[in-house]
Amino acid sequence: MEKSSKESIVSKLRPVLVSFLVLTLICGVIYPVIVTSIAQIAFPNQANGSIITVTQENKTSIDVGSALIGQVFTEPQYLIGRPQGTSQLSPVSEEQKALIEERVVWWQALDPQNTGAIPSDLVTASGSGVDPNISPEAAEYQVKRIAQARNMSEKAVREVITRYTTGKLLGLWGEPGVNVLKVNLALDGRI
Repeated sequence: MEKSSKESIVSKLRPVLVSFLVLTLICGVIYPVIVTSIAQIAFPNQANGSIITVTQENKTSIDVGSALIGQVFTEPQYLIGRPQGTSQLSPVSEEQKALIEERVVWWQALDPQNTGAIPSDLVTASGSGVDPNISPEAAEYQVKRIAQARNMSEKAVREVITRYTTGKLLGLWGEPGVNVLKVNLALDGRI
């Protein structure tokens, strides 16, 4: 290969390599450091996963979960959240219909005395599959069962649920939600 051909290849590769290094530095180091720093300063709890920590009787602290990720509860004394697992099924598909029917049967077996209509968010999974919240209606549907299982008044259960219910963002966006993990930790006296 001639010297001029080598010089031509090097002269063409140099801007590519320099661009690659500069963009790697900007996009792979500088930008993530800036965004992470802003998040840590402005929203430290959310940036670190909204971890819920409880202090045990022996004064040690343990992480029990994230306020942003749904936990599975199936016992009668607990508020039960949405089904786990993503649901990308069509609302009118036979598979979705079968899943809903199966979940309705499960709810009826868990609480046979409750003859009310089961709220849809208790029998349908969210798009993410790990939604930490349920609707206030879904929480109310469970109040009597929880009160009986814990031998406490329905009013006391509702007070705990109300404490961990959030409204619409700025009163305009989204829907009110009840954080299932926080309610259950409060019912257990852990927070």
